[in-house]
Amino acid sequence: MLAAITRGTFSALAGSPLLKKAASRYGMRRPDSFARRFVAGQRAEDAIAAAQAIERLQMSATIDLLGESVTSMEPALAATRAYADLIRAAASAGISRNISVKLTQIGLDIDRATAIDNLRRILDPAVEHDFFVRIDMEGSRYTDDTLEAIDSLWSIGYQSIGVAIQAALRRSSADVRHLNASGVSVRLVKGAYREPRSVAFTRKEDVDAHFVTLMEMLLDEGHRPAIATHDPAMIDRTRRFAVERGISLDRFEFQLLYGIRRDLQLSLARDGHPVRIYVPYGREWFPYFMRRLGERPANVAFVLKNLFHEQQAD
Repeated sequence: MLAAITRGTFSALAGSPLLKKAASRYGMRRPDSFARRFVAGQRAEDAIAAAQAIERLQMSATIDLLGESVTSMEPALAATRAYADLIRAAASAGISRNISVKLTQIGLDIDRATAIDNLRRILDPAVEHDFFVRIDMEGSRYTDDTLEAIDSLWSIGYQSIGVAIQAALRRSSADVRHLNASGVSVRLVKGAYREPRSVAFTRKEDVDAHFVTLMEMLLDEGHRPAIATHDPAMIDRTRRFAVERGISLDRFEFQLLYGIRRDLQLSLARDGHPVRIYVPYGREWFPYFMRRLGERPANVAFVLKNLFHEQQAD
């Protein structure tokens, strides 16, 4: 029965008393055993330890401090400072010098200037310590502001940056062409935001077809793109296209989420593909955790099993 749970029915699950009790119990502060499958922990030290474990398996990591939709200056500055501290701690630990940032976490909902100013406060120590900074893409109402921020920063010399592009959005082919021409590295994702039909494909087969089109554009003309998916069909299409075009494995990488399809992560790495794992951490873990559940029925089964054991122990 659990395998039949889909995105369409997940909203009912998200409102279930069991998961509401879990949210209240853990207070969005302490990801316990069931959430630690997908979230490294609350502290930067937890994420760094997770990245070290990943690197022992011959993969690399990008670390993400969870949080988004900040609407006041103090928390935006706090997140900015936390990222600067993370950069210094990660550099000292000697792990992958790669982080991911959401612009709404550092002030985009206040105004674009605030977000760019705070992003520069992150990029300056990133440049000093030779970090790559990937800007995550959020809902479609932020797409223009995000890409304009990338263009502005790129033009003044911040070029160790990249951005995520969502295959679900109809505009993404034009955006990829622009980013390829500019030299910006792209992380290609399917996209997990609910969007109107006017701006996004809503059928899975259409999203998949657009993903393949964008993947081919990125492998042919992009700048070490990241193909971020757990879909075996999309991964197989990517691998076959690279072979057909004679594209060497070091010209692109696969990216997968922490805790999801670890068997696939290891298999790709063993086959010689560069693999990077997206490692989230922080207090704002519960919304991220719920999104991960909504993406894959097997994730729901895993969590409900652990929640059941929690209930039995109470």
